[in-house]
Amino acid sequence: MIIATAGHVDHGKTALLQALTGVDADRLPEEKRRGMTIDLGYAYWPQPDGRVIGFIDVPGHEKFLANMLAGIGGIHHALLVVACDDGVMPQTREHLQLLALAGLPPLSVALTKADRVDATRIAEVQHQVAELTQQLGWSAAPQFITSSSTQLGIEALRQYLSELPEPAFDAHRRFRLAIDRAFTLKGSGLVVTGTALAGEVSVGDTLWLSSLNLPVRVRSLHAQNQSVTRAQGGERIALNIVGEVEKAQIARGDWLLAQSQPQGTQRLIMALRLLQPLKHASQPVHIHHAASHVMGRLTLLEDDLAELVLDEPLWLAENDRLIIRDSNAQQTLGGGRVVLLNSKKRGKRQPEYLGWLQQLAAAERDDSSLQAHFSLQPAEYADLGWSRQLHPAALDALLENLDALRLGNTLLAAEQAMVWQQRLLASLSAFHQQHPEVPGIGRDRLRRVALPHQPPEPVIALIDQLLAQGHLQHQQGWLHLPDFKPRFNPQEEMLWLRVGPLFNDQPLWVRDIAVTTQLEEETVRSLLLTAARLGHITAIVRDRYYHSDQIQIFADLIRQRDAHGGSTSAADFRNQLGTGRKIAVQILEFFDRSGFTRRRGNDHLLRDARLFETRA
Repeated sequence: MIIATAGHVDHGKTALLQALTGVDADRLPEEKRRGMTIDLGYAYWPQPDGRVIGFIDVPGHEKFLANMLAGIGGIHHALLVVACDDGVMPQTREHLQLLALAGLPPLSVALTKADRVDATRIAEVQHQVAELTQQLGWSAAPQFITSSSTQLGIEALRQYLSELPEPAFDAHRRFRLAIDRAFTLKGSGLVVTGTALAGEVSVGDTLWLSSLNLPVRVRSLHAQNQSVTRAQGGERIALNIVGEVEKAQIARGDWLLAQSQPQGTQRLIMALRLLQPLKHASQPVHIHHAASHVMGRLTLLEDDLAELVLDEPLWLAENDRLIIRDSNAQQTLGGGRVVLLNSKKRGKRQPEYLGWLQQLAAAERDDSSLQAHFSLQPAEYADLGWSRQLHPAALDALLENLDALRLGNTLLAAEQAMVWQQRLLASLSAFHQQHPEVPGIGRDRLRRVALPHQPPEPVIALIDQLLAQGHLQHQQGWLHLPDFKPRFNPQEEMLWLRVGPLFNDQPLWVRDIAVTTQLEEETVRSLLLTAARLGHITAIVRDRYYHSDQIQIFADLIRQRDAHGGSTSAADFRNQLGTGRKIAVQILEFFDRSGFTRRRGNDHLLRDARLFETRA
């Protein structure tokens, strides 16, 4: 259980915590000298049943609001402190607004310095506070009239806080800890502290430091100020870590993570709640997340949806809460909940995409969110696991009950997969009609023709699935529909006996064959189209054919160069073949068109090695 204080400067938050716990949370010399909390302070209160309640004492002065925001991430309860002599003040209201934006944690109120005023003033402040808390979302926040100097009401508040229910621990989540302090201890080494948002960690575990993407080993642990061998989400934790890292390399806002995540998020979609209208539809802002504070740009999309583009990456997960302040860090504009990590750069206002974002925003539970994720577009398994912070076993269990098709590392809604398969089959049918001279199309080229804007892995997996189901067939890597079965008619059989032997290691034109055989050009052209569809010959350009065995030799040369890390240029190919440059260019351009290679400048790189497979 972690409880954070809130309230205006000099309303007695630190004194109240000391009265409750016996601990002075002001730890900095500057705080002692000025009598004012500047940075986060911590106090721990052991209970008779062995539990330890942790308190985070946040600064109340507006100049240190960033420090206050760093202390309210991951808390379970908020203790609002209001001095009876002052009543509701600017930071009273602002701290409550921030708590509401951070997720509306359960709230109790301590009315301090009650010994300085009369009963009428106390009743007036009680009414002010009740009105304000109800206005901001807390229907019934209990109030306690206290005085730290006379101990008035302290025992009643102690009793109430000690009986707060312990937060439930979710074993399905990965470990995440937002670092807010780093220091070295003589004899121990580097220690970092922070609030664990989820998961569990044990002595000996390896964790990842986000900013450096380096592994560190947990040498020892303290949770809620007690030495332990295991700690979990919902606790204040100090970790003695060992690795290739020094104190100077760690900053407030870094994370310790159960699994490596080399890059944070710099472009995201959030469900936005504004406290006041924005001056511009797109404007620079300060963003606070857990213990992190960065700059970025906020752009409204539709209704309560907005895009954030960050100047520096944040290690976010879906449902994380963000606080947004203006570019001068003078006013809190609003806050919200992360809906989508790594949003696309263009087309965000297209109706279909906006509708999908609204669907994601409405789906806060894991199962509904996962289903929404792959309802419009494919989702990577690893990305889903990170975005929901789920262990693989928990993710797998949820996916078993969802309408999802797993294709390699990609997840796709079953209905969407069916639509894609129909598009693949329709595109192949159209290809057969447009290119009757070829025996089919390669996997990667079919993907680019049918679904050019979709990731390769799931589309290729769907093609392989269609092959396994018999809806597609292939010959030497060429895909074709099952009813695409060219054959010579009896007359063509006789003509091919005359024409076929003319092919050797050189290409032949239709007109040259017609002259040699004294046949009509159209007759030869039709014959060669059928022969090409049967795989006997291959057209490198219209009406110019090689024997397919020769194309196979050319393809093997490119495969050999690729196996040694090389590409192929027209000059290299001409020298290897001992032929003219024009022929070499025609062959390489044919390979590019077929999808066997792709061109990059003057080089041609292997793209689909399964084409032009060796004949059985």
